[in-house]
Amino acid sequence: MNLTTQQKRICEQVVNVFETGSMHGDYGAIAQFADGPHGIRQVTYGRSQTTEYSKLHDLVEKYAESGGSLSDELKLFVDKIGHTPLVDDDKFLDLLRQAGKDPVMQRVQDEFFDEGYFQPAMRWASDNGFSQALSALVIYDSFIHSGSIPGFLRKLFPAKTPANGGEEQDWIAQYVAARDNWLRNHSNELLRRTVYRTECFNREIQRGNWDLSQLPIDAHGTKVSGT
Repeated sequence: MNLTTQQKRICEQVVNVFETGSMHGDYGAIAQFADGPHGIRQVTYGRSQTTEYSKLHDLVEKYAESGGSLSDELKLFVDKIGHTPLVDDDKFLDLLRQAGKDPVMQRVQDEFFDEGYFQPAMRWASDNGFSQALSALVIYDSFIHSGSIPGFLRKLFPAKTPANGGEEQDWIAQYVAARDNWLRNHSNELLRRTVYRTECFNREIQRGNWDLSQLPIDAHGTKVSGT
């Protein structure tokens, strides 16, 4: 997977729109959903939204160690994240919102989402023989939204990855179709609402935008052009 600077930017901007409604990401964005372990409510935070019971601890810890304007105050919460519920802790939530305006937090988040999500997604793509930019976007979005390419979804369609002798565009189309069906029929309404992600990918597949050169891309009503 060898993306141009613009292709990578497009991937990031589309996912930023999906997560926060902004191409450039809302670094202070906070949401509270009942999508934690066993359906408990949890905080989701940041440009590409990481969660309280997943990697929010790592993000806040990295910021706490980076000398930001609110690093010392947020450092007091690091050991609680993922152990003590903070979804209704107004002081913690307010600190996160304020920290989103700090250039240090913005830099930390850019590095965090690149190292924790984008790079692992691209390694998976390369290891499995994918090389096209639209494939990168689909795979990156899955790593942000689901943490990986879920194994149970891969069992729902017959296409093989390019590394296993399959055809790249065919695999991506079948994966998006399987993921779309899973989202549309999920018992969790929150997931059903996210079908705009697969609808976007299906539009780009239909118009053959495999190198992401046909711009802008309609990402949930926002026109993404990679600028």
